[in-house]
Amino acid sequence: MQVDTQLQTAMPLQPSLQAPRNMVWIPGGKFLMGSNDHYPEEAPAHKVVVDAFWMDKYAVTNSDFKQFVDATGYVTMVEREVNPDDYPGARPELLVPSSVVFQKTPTKVELDDPHQWWHYVQGADWKHPRGPQSSLQGLWKHPVVHVGIEDAQAYAEWAGKSLPTEAEWEFAARGGLDGAEYVWGDEFTPGGRYMTNNWQGDFPHQNSLLDRYEWTSPVGVFPANGYGLYDMAGNVWEWTVDWYQEHSKIQHACCTINNPRGGEPDGSFDQRVKNVQIPRKVMKGGSHLCAPNYCRRYRPAARMAQPIDTATCHLGFRCIVRIKGEPDVASQ
Repeated sequence: MQVDTQLQTAMPLQPSLQAPRNMVWIPGGKFLMGSNDHYPEEAPAHKVVVDAFWMDKYAVTNSDFKQFVDATGYVTMVEREVNPDDYPGARPELLVPSSVVFQKTPTKVELDDPHQWWHYVQGADWKHPRGPQSSLQGLWKHPVVHVGIEDAQAYAEWAGKSLPTEAEWEFAARGGLDGAEYVWGDEFTPGGRYMTNNWQGDFPHQNSLLDRYEWTSPVGVFPANGYGLYDMAGNVWEWTVDWYQEHSKIQHACCTINNPRGGEPDGSFDQRVKNVQIPRKVMKGGSHLCAPNYCRRYRPAARMAQPIDTATCHLGFRCIVRIKGEPDVASQ
């Protein structure tokens, strides 16, 4: 792979302080964020600098999240009663504690209507990831899912950490391979080896399970990237702290931007939605439901806008710790 040496900067030395448990040092530097070659929301690619930080080696697991809940009594967003005033005109059966769960379609379908495979399921939550009859048995080392952005931020605050910005997340995901297509290089299955948990087959009705996993996989079973981070592609999408905005709206996109942040809540609305406008945050990394025939978003440049009032069965998070003196932006 040819790396643009103009976008490389000297990596600062790892600080002398002891590494936080299960975190790795991300040295910071300059890189090309986004892509001009795939989905329009990834463009334009632009030069960015991020400062150094520590990042969780793995996505937060069910075991990790249980420790938080046990210590605090925290109740996640999708487990709470819903206020009908917040959703005028919504069907009553949707105004109950519920979350979004993927369900295979029985046959091949057109891919223009996600409601064919996404369903609000009453009783689905982080303890019941596939619906009310499911449990966490055998899933303690899997990423926690059905967590909203406020849940992720509550966990991060309890742990003394923060959520990453989109730029921090993407820099870390690239693992030092600036400009590479994937977090491990430019070939999707080098030597025929699957490097991430994604969908193989004809989404959304047939998954050949060549990577061995139909749902989430335990953290750390696929190879780490160059910084020692696991599952930065596939498995579960991950929340970032940034409000969604189009890259094309970034001021001075021709020039290097230092530690960029996303837009404002009001600017993150989906303009296609005319009734209830819910602000959206950026999620990164793709998931086990990303398939070559539908969602090629298991790449570091990929990004999607996620409403802050919604949790799903394929969205989790990981945390960072900024070095002393750096601003904590997780609550902004």
